Amino acid sequence: MPKVLPEIERILYSGALAYGKWGHQFEKRLSSFIGVENLLSTNSYASAIQVALTALDLQYGDEVITSPMSCLASNMPLLTFGLKVVWADVDPNTGTLLPESVKEKITPKTRLIFHNHYCGYIGYVDEINTIGKEYSIPVIDDCVEAFGSKYKGSYAGNLGTDISIFSFQTVRLPNTVDGGAIVFKDKRLYEKALLMRDFGIRRNIFRDSNGEIAAGCDIYMKGYGATMSEINSYIGCCVMDDINDLLALQKQNAGNWKKELVGVKTLERDEIEPNFWIFGVLSKDKIGDILSFREKGFYASGVHLPNSFYSVFGETPKMNGVTAFYDRFVALPCGWWFIHDINREG
Repeated sequence: MPKVLPEIERILYSGALAYGKWGHQFEKRLSSFIGVENLLSTNSYASAIQVALTALDLQYGDEVITSPMSCLASNMPLLTFGLKVVWADVDPNTGTLLPESVKEKITPKTRLIFHNHYCGYIGYVDEINTIGKEYSIPVIDDCVEAFGSKYKGSYAGNLGTDISIFSFQTVRLPNTVDGGAIVFKDKRLYEKALLMRDFGIRRNIFRDSNGEIAAGCDIYMKGYGATMSEINSYIGCCVMDDINDLLALQKQNAGNWKKELVGVKTLERDEIEPNFWIFGVLSKDKIGDILSFREKGFYASGVHLPNSFYSVFGETPKMNGVTAFYDRFVALPCGWWFIHDINREG
């Protein structure tokens, strides 16, 4: 039975649609689940990236090292912000940033390392964060598909990284229809981002005793209209009610795939527990296997095209790891909505 959302109509007719009661509640639920304090929600994943970049005082032309083997939604906001995207290679067995390649790409202009956790499979966090500290370069964990994934027993967003960013768009968990969140290790950056998320406005002094906009409330920093609405926040709270069950279903689906595909190489490593947004395997015949699974009724896919293939990012560099991974990677459906039956026909 579909879940009933009784508060939707009340919110619509309440006159309070903007970030408020449910926004605060959703952030509280997220913080409690991940195990962090300095978390804020946003109205989209792209705006979460923009707020984080602005809080870090990144400037037009600054270099950011990032992975081409990720969702376009991860890298496009970097480009539109005006950063120079510098591609680093990936581990051909995991699809995540190769620490050695990241280190090789560092120049005096490098101002950020953007570390994608590919399709929910956490990357080499300790190694990448160590490089960031060595060169005094902030690291952002790109958790676009990694909510609920774990590294060494801790959830993504609570891995000691400077900043972590999440997407709650329609195909993610939790789903808020659209939305995102940012986690800051540094409380000062968090407090700065809180203002930036809301046009730089200090709401506690924004209006005077007559309810008029107060001339004494100066706006002294850049900002965005990036707060999440009450409707989206409420939907997020409802999904968080069931988040452990949803993640457990995905883990169960992954267990079923493992039983059926004995001996097939996956993206898993001992130190990680993926959220199994998808079940990732490395194939010796990518196209043949994709078509075979589809014939059986399972929509297998390569998911993401390497972003370095898109001309908007400039010349496509040769990267052996990206080529080796992309040529073999196959994603099998594994979401909470999926009913596993390997014997069914299409």
